[in-house]
Amino acid sequence: MAEELTQNTEQNESESEKTAKELKKTEKSLRNLRWFLLYLFVFLFVVWLLFFKIIGITHMPTGDMEPRMDAGDLLVFFRLDKKPAFREIVVFEKEPESDGKKKLLVGRVMAVPGDTVDINDSNQLIINGNIINETSGLSSVTPKRGDRVQYPLTLGEGQYFIVTDDREEGMDSRYFGPVSKKEILGTVISMFRRNKL
Repeated sequence: MAEELTQNTEQNESESEKTAKELKKTEKSLRNLRWFLLYLFVFLFVVWLLFFKIIGITHMPTGDMEPRMDAGDLLVFFRLDKKPAFREIVVFEKEPESDGKKKLLVGRVMAVPGDTVDINDSNQLIINGNIINETSGLSSVTPKRGDRVQYPLTLGEGQYFIVTDDREEGMDSRYFGPVSKKEILGTVISMFRRNKL
């Protein structure tokens, strides 16, 4: 009888040890799972913050910035720069037609708030009374585009005059007027050429 009791006690202790080990193993697995989920959440939050609040990636929607950028080129832009400087390239959304549809566009800032923009009869862009000499590779003529924009035009608070590098055909402020600060998505910081076959 005493021998059976000793065996039962040893069996119970052995089972208790097994249960304790299994419990510790389960707790360790749960702890590891919690840490994994925490790291995953932090990683996803950083990716979301980086690519949806700080950095943007898009493709060049049209050929309006040729020869510097071709349609389809990948653009990386800095979302936090909402006050671009003269000649910086920006990504913005605008409703060029009165159909209520916004389009993603890219252009070069040629005038900032407070500047006065004009285009003379020789199709030269004039900012604050100074004729803008274009850099190499760009057309030296900047014709007016329709009669929507009346010149000279003085930009108000938070308004930018954005022009495409394709001055003959590009869709820009000469066609639809100034671009507001809230329409600017960011300043282009890098470009990757698509492969042409």
